[in-house]
Amino acid sequence: MRSRQYGPDLTPPWKKQKPAPEVVAEPDLVVEEVTTGFCGAVIRCEKTAQGPTVTLEDRFGKHRVFPMEPRGFLLEGRVVTLVRPSTSAPPAPARTASGSIAVPRARARVARAGRIYVEGRHDAELVERVWGDDLRIEGVVVEYLEGIDDLPAVVRDFSPGPDARLGVLVDHLVPGSKESRIAAEVTNAHTLVVGHPYIDVWEAVKPSSVGFAAWPSVPRGEDWKTGVCRALGWPENPGAAWQRILGSVRSYRDLEPALLGRVEELIDFVTAGEGA
Repeated sequence: MRSRQYGPDLTPPWKKQKPAPEVVAEPDLVVEEVTTGFCGAVIRCEKTAQGPTVTLEDRFGKHRVFPMEPRGFLLEGRVVTLVRPSTSAPPAPARTASGSIAVPRARARVARAGRIYVEGRHDAELVERVWGDDLRIEGVVVEYLEGIDDLPAVVRDFSPGPDARLGVLVDHLVPGSKESRIAAEVTNAHTLVVGHPYIDVWEAVKPSSVGFAAWPSVPRGEDWKTGVCRALGWPENPGAAWQRILGSVRSYRDLEPALLGRVEELIDFVTAGEGA
């Protein structure tokens, strides 16, 4: 009887793991370490005597160093092998939180006559966190709109024109709603009102960025923010909850497309005035 010939590796072929795809550990890439479950953004890669390592920073600012072992990380749920960036490759241009190419040491532009109004304090804080650098370079000032009912008076007092366009972002802008009726009343060639479909801007933040699978369903008639806190097991303190949510937002990647597109649309609209 002929004996089978085995190489040094005696593992049967059907039990061997397939190689994981290699992903360059670029700064700000968000991955999860498979053993500990630690999730964070890449801060830096280093060459050590024990082999290459990567430093990750989680949403609370905590840093941890991990060896860059094969199949050692998850990227969007897929097992990957992180590799160090090539030292010969030119560095990628720095980007703002919105994904735009950053302009080092750029001064804020003198404010345009045009403005963007944002309904809700949390909405305004989120816009500032992601688009603040872009807005300062473009000279676009963001104003706080306390409620949609105030919008007709705001538009009347602002008097939008070709060189002073007005953009407005409102909550829960869906057909047939009060918000949609008011928006239709004030919209014209120099005034653009857009909105996201969410009950509250909290939902525009991807739940995976905050650390859970999906935003909870809150029964009709119950305060939505309080209901969310209760369902997630958080203290029933919406202010503290929002700071936790806002702190999880690092860039546009943490936001839903339904909000991203609307804010970009407003910035384009306002900056199209004044011969921009």
